[in-house]
Amino acid sequence: MNDLLQFLEIMGTIAFAISGAVLGIRKGMDIFGVSILGLTTGVGGGIIRDLIVGNTPPLTFRDPTYLMVSVITSIIIFLPPIRAWVFRETHFYETMILLFDSIGLGMFTVSGIQTAYNSTNIHGVILLAFVGVITGCGGGLLRDMMANERPYIFVKHFYASASLIGALACILLWNHLPHELCMLAGSALVILLRLLAAKYRWSLPKADITKFEK
Repeated sequence: MNDLLQFLEIMGTIAFAISGAVLGIRKGMDIFGVSILGLTTGVGGGIIRDLIVGNTPPLTFRDPTYLMVSVITSIIIFLPPIRAWVFRETHFYETMILLFDSIGLGMFTVSGIQTAYNSTNIHGVILLAFVGVITGCGGGLLRDMMANERPYIFVKHFYASASLIGALACILLWNHLPHELCMLAGSALVILLRLLAAKYRWSLPKADITKFEK
């Protein structure tokens, strides 16, 4: 089980790092900027999680596996042949990123909950759900802020909401089922909601003030 979770988390880290690197390339950043943006996207949520629950220094700096994966992925994306392929085969790229990004979001959401349970005696729903969502969405939020973009999680599809729903499902099941099953159920729900939202264009209601403007 642990090997499977680690594999899926690495796949999610790669997807997050790719999304950060591609945004950096679109913004005209050099290889250092692209690498930093990919790194921030890949491990940012985990760093925020560890700071919230008091795991210092954050796991990223004690076990640099995810850090190295993020940087290497970003550099690979920056290579001219890969860069050209990514921007040419946009449909395949977007499908691949959607799948791995959904897996990453689901896995990081429930791993955040597990870390919070193991790191603190405060097991309230609000704390656990917040830590789960910030672990899943934090890297993307930091990425968009650093790139001067409106945060993706607030405007695109059913992203943070899917993470929150999956987190709540995992938390509600935590004391009734083996923790591995709770994590699988929560992450599967996040992944399912993300894929359905992308397919059917689900979005939360947005405020339209144009009709009030003169």
